[in-house]
Amino acid sequence: MGQILASLNLRGNDTIVPEINFDIENATPSSEELGIYNELYTLLVQPSSNLLKTLTQYKPASEEVRNAIATPNQENEDKAWNSILPTVDALREFYSYSSELERGIPMLLNVLCKDGGTTKDLDRHPGLTRLFAEILDFVFEFDYLKIRNPTLQNDFSFYRRTLQRGRESRTATKTTTPTNDQSDLRLAINEDDLANQISLFIAYPTPMLKCVIDTTTKYVESNQLVKCTSEWLASIWAACYQTLNTNYKKANNNSVDTFCLKVMIVSIILYDHIDPNGAFAKNSPINVKSSLKTIQNVNQINQQEQSSTSNLICALRYNSKHLNDESTPKGIKNFVMTI
Repeated sequence: MGQILASLNLRGNDTIVPEINFDIENATPSSEELGIYNELYTLLVQPSSNLLKTLTQYKPASEEVRNAIATPNQENEDKAWNSILPTVDALREFYSYSSELERGIPMLLNVLCKDGGTTKDLDRHPGLTRLFAEILDFVFEFDYLKIRNPTLQNDFSFYRRTLQRGRESRTATKTTTPTNDQSDLRLAINEDDLANQISLFIAYPTPMLKCVIDTTTKYVESNQLVKCTSEWLASIWAACYQTLNTNYKKANNNSVDTFCLKVMIVSIILYDHIDPNGAFAKNSPINVKSSLKTIQNVNQINQQEQSSTSNLICALRYNSKHLNDESTPKGIKNFVMTI
């Protein structure tokens, strides 16, 4: 890997990294932002550890589903149904959280990028800046786990097919009164509609990142905050970059390095979708070339699977918007595409 990177002619995008001097590791909310911080922390950060735990503990129901399809009798169908129910409950939680992201991110950006100040000064809202970084960290971790569990979609597909056959009526109250019949019908329609939405959500390889990108882009464009938000994202990137290059050789900094690597790469991706010219353009404030070198240097010392060089570069490759533009330096493009 080192030889590959050293041999590349990574010209262009050689922006000098600005001095941000923001302690992203230890930032805490100021008194002025404490109210909105507590609300958003409860909404978006507090649930994240349980969601990751749930996804980590996911058990595929592949065998049960396969048996129910190959030999469709009552016993096999019951086993498959009972096996996928925990997965269905988990996917409901994941989708519900994504809805909270759609609600919470505009609230967050409304404070961070809409008060008319210079967004390069992250110390204006230290707690909310750190909170946003924690969201990006969670998004990377969640999608990392989701990609490694492709059977999630297979299990849920079986659930949807079962719904379409009317299997959900097993859990509904069975009466012959017209009122309850109508109620059961509405319940079935609502459940089917929710199942369709969840299916669309998990169809994407990186559903949480897509949610953040789409929500941020929509908010920024509708409020004409492209420049302000792009500048702020570049500052997040710079804070992570500086922390990594200051700390990566120190002992016992693995967790900080891993956190900053993930936040740095997601902030680049998000910037690439927000800014019209993208993160790879020669006039971009984000130094992609130096970021790639930093990823490599840190991972030579602190090797973590989730934040490995290949995983980080793959996230950049498959989720960026402007990587394949003609304006992207060939050296950077070739490096990202060959990992």
